[in-house]
Amino acid sequence: MLNKLKFRTLAGIAGATLAALAMSGVNAGAQNKEPIKIGFSMALTGPLAANGKQTLLGMKVWEEEINGKGGVLGRPVKLVYYDDQSNPSTVPGIYTKLLDVDKVELVVSGYATNMIAPAMPVIMQKKKTFVTLFGLDANGEFKYPNYFSVIPTGPKTKPSFTEGLFQVALAQTPKPTTVALVAEDAEFSRNACDGARTNSNDNKLKIVYDKTFPPGTTDFSPIVRAVQATNADIVVVCSYPLSSVGIVLAVKEANYKPKIIGGAMVGLQATVFKQKLGSKMNGFVNYETFVPTEKSLAPAADFFKKYQARAGAEGVDPLGYYLGGWGYTYLDVLRQGIEGAKSLEDAKIAEVLKKTTLKTIMGDFKYGPGGEWTTSGMMQVQYHDVKDGNDIEQWRGMAVQTVLTPPSMATGKVIYPYENAK
Repeated sequence: MLNKLKFRTLAGIAGATLAALAMSGVNAGAQNKEPIKIGFSMALTGPLAANGKQTLLGMKVWEEEINGKGGVLGRPVKLVYYDDQSNPSTVPGIYTKLLDVDKVELVVSGYATNMIAPAMPVIMQKKKTFVTLFGLDANGEFKYPNYFSVIPTGPKTKPSFTEGLFQVALAQTPKPTTVALVAEDAEFSRNACDGARTNSNDNKLKIVYDKTFPPGTTDFSPIVRAVQATNADIVVVCSYPLSSVGIVLAVKEANYKPKIIGGAMVGLQATVFKQKLGSKMNGFVNYETFVPTEKSLAPAADFFKKYQARAGAEGVDPLGYYLGGWGYTYLDVLRQGIEGAKSLEDAKIAEVLKKTTLKTIMGDFKYGPGGEWTTSGMMQVQYHDVKDGNDIEQWRGMAVQTVLTPPSMATGKVIYPYENAK
């Protein structure tokens, strides 16, 4: 009996060892093959860098994780990228180099509408499938059939960024009647402001201020004073990160007290700006695409554990809630297209993405017309009780932010008017 037991034990160990060797052989086989090169530009310097860098770390986590599992179609993956410097004029040249010189097999977009739009002519000419990250209606004019957006706007792209703010405001008593629209003169913010204009008109609100300001503006006091003079009930701001910060500071300095303010301010989602502004954010209502509720964190917990363990050494956003998870996700959308098609041919990948429900760490979604999501996942969140200083822990949960819309994701009620939350 003892000899039989020893034999079974040795046999079991041998079997496990052979299985491990076989598995390592699969992974080694994948690693010995030519990698699948995926090319893109990314904002690693300039005003969009805080968001671009956290996106890139999310992408690196995906790359390492996929290669650890044996790659895609039995081949490792390799990210090939260049810094677009947050400058749209650099983008066409980068994608031309990636495709003609680096000979990447697949491409994805850089971060942000302003960087996606100038890539589109090159992508269309080369007939590449294009999975993009946080482009607001970037395909609206091009109508390219192989475009697939990773941003939870849903089919009503432009209005989605501010729709929730209007819903919250119009549920108050007395109902607001006037709106001020402030937008940076850039692709994203103009699109978001178009949507806010639609929301205003659909709700029969009077627009008493509707102006843009140039990118690179540093003094926002005159803009805030001009809006303040209109006495608008609702103030919608559509801006990129540095402008968003400048407007929050100017509102605080002017002691401005509209009924509700915010909407489409890029930047307030990033931890670096949250910590910089601190209590000055209190009362602002703004879009978010991911917040760390218990429910939303569950499928993404492993990713954020890996991301946050590396963030300090990489010098990026320490939490990664805004774009880290989405950086991982848009590459995983491409992977699902490749594996569904069992091919690297762009047309075949596109056909799979058009008909597949994508399962991701940031939620599940499907594509409809124009490469946009069939349903919206955009939130409006109000910041409150935010403390000054470097207390990053306050942003790990929901203690200082409340999801107001959509109703299915709401975690509380708005503090209204704005000054009551300051």
